[in-house]
Amino acid sequence: MEQGVKRTQRDYSLTFKLAVVDQIEKGELTYTQAQERYGIQGRSTVLVWLRKHGRQDWSQGASIRADRSQAVTDPKNLTPEQRIKELEQQLQFMSQKAQFFEAVVDVLKKDYGVSIGKKATRQVVSQGQAQGQAQGLTIVRACQFLSISRQAYYKRNRAADQRDRQNVQVVSYVQHVRLRQARIGTRKLHYLLHSQPNDSVKVGRDRLFKILAEHRLLVQPKRAYHKTTQSFHRFYRHPNLLKSGADQITATAPEHVWVADITYLPARNGPLYLSLVTDAYSRKIVGHHVHEGLHAESVAVAFRQALKGRQGNQALIHHSDRGIQYCSALYQALHKYHGVQCSMTDGYDCYQNALAERVNGILKSELLLRSPSDLEQARAMVNEAVRIYNTERPHLALKYKTPDAVHRAFLEPQI
Repeated sequence: MEQGVKRTQRDYSLTFKLAVVDQIEKGELTYTQAQERYGIQGRSTVLVWLRKHGRQDWSQGASIRADRSQAVTDPKNLTPEQRIKELEQQLQFMSQKAQFFEAVVDVLKKDYGVSIGKKATRQVVSQGQAQGQAQGLTIVRACQFLSISRQAYYKRNRAADQRDRQNVQVVSYVQHVRLRQARIGTRKLHYLLHSQPNDSVKVGRDRLFKILAEHRLLVQPKRAYHKTTQSFHRFYRHPNLLKSGADQITATAPEHVWVADITYLPARNGPLYLSLVTDAYSRKIVGHHVHEGLHAESVAVAFRQALKGRQGNQALIHHSDRGIQYCSALYQALHKYHGVQCSMTDGYDCYQNALAERVNGILKSELLLRSPSDLEQARAMVNEAVRIYNTERPHLALKYKTPDAVHRAFLEPQI
């Protein structure tokens, strides 16, 4: 990513803003720490978010002053004899310390095969000179202690400086991407890095994992389970047309197979639910709706949205679990009216509707990182998350293409 790029409020997603506000109000980050960690531009940007979305009173502003520290001096008036005795004690202590660390280094080399050479020399010399430690320690003497040449030290120095500069560029790019996709995975970031015209940010996968780990940017998995499916009912259940076997139907193009599911969406003012309809081939979310109850009419809104945007006239299969909403007369009437064939799981195993469950997990674990306050805010957050998922997030199963790109490639007429 180019340095000095000016960002606007549109570059930060609503979910990202709410997450930053939540971290500051919980005390996990200070005002300045949030700006530095996420690369937020402008001194008042975070303050605007706090005043608009925060639950505390930020009308008086936020303190952004750096912590102050005062050095406490305790001068001593010692006699020459006392001073000599103190120096002797310090010399004895430093001698014991040197012997201890020499023994530790020997154990690391002999028993664990740890090589302590060029990198250690560079860090000890550079940090010691910068912080006033190891006074009188020269590069020549340090290299002599570790049995390496000065040429090796300087060569390592140049290579390490180059890698550090590259690491800064990589971290800056990752922070920019995560302004909109806060929990995008490392493999997808690796693909996006190699898609950039700037070769300086192209690093290997293992090195990228290491860089993100050093800067605490690795994504930690989240696990949660809320039951939204009521399978014990009197309505008719359809057979599973996608089940493995001789008669299994597999999606070969967009708008051939749709999968649907309902997922729980926690909110501060009460539980909400998200209904999704996803194309099995392109992985594009073609219909979605956030609602307060589990009524069939609310779930059907997502299906109607998907049908409204349908472009082809080929045979279509709608696959879902055996939830009462999908088996209801209202939902089945939509199938019959639009000529859609119905397919359902034949048991209570969530893996029979794995694709829909996976899309639920992506939205909730990567893009919807903060609980909305109410229904209106939830719908705004979900609309933004679906747009990012469809048009910006590379999909591993699609060879790192976006679902929208794959969907349009098949359905748009070729010129």
